[in-house]
Amino acid sequence: RRPPRSTPKPSSAASDVYKRQMLYDKLVKAWEEADVNLWDEIRHDEWEMLFHSDGRVVRKGDNPPEEVAERMAAINFEKSRCVYENEEILVVHQFVSFPSGDKEAVMNVSIKKDGLLWRTETGATPLDNI
Repeated sequence: RRPPRSTPKPSSAASDVYKRQMLYDKLVKAWEEADVNLWDEIRHDEWEMLFHSDGRVVRKGDNPPEEVAERMAAINFEKSRCVYENEEILVVHQFVSFPSGDKEAVMNVSIKKDGLLWRTETGATPLDNI
């Protein structure tokens, strides 16, 4: 009789790749800590963000780091959650409060390239009296 076959263990290399490709936790940490360096690390050099509210497109490097840090510190995210993430896409929903007092429910959808955020689009719904 042959001994039972052992169950192969999941590849640690595959697990490492999976962890590198999952960016949601790094995204949250970057914004919570106003960490411009981490924010830059998770975005591809060709990263662009399209704001559906006004059609603006922002590219990585458009704003100086000091300005980005100020914006990161001034905007408050609440109830942020990862709706879905895999090696190709990240979908995030959150409630955002701005220094003006305005609040919005925001959906961010980011397509990934080379394991980094590459193309991001936002859709926002203004929230009154919440």
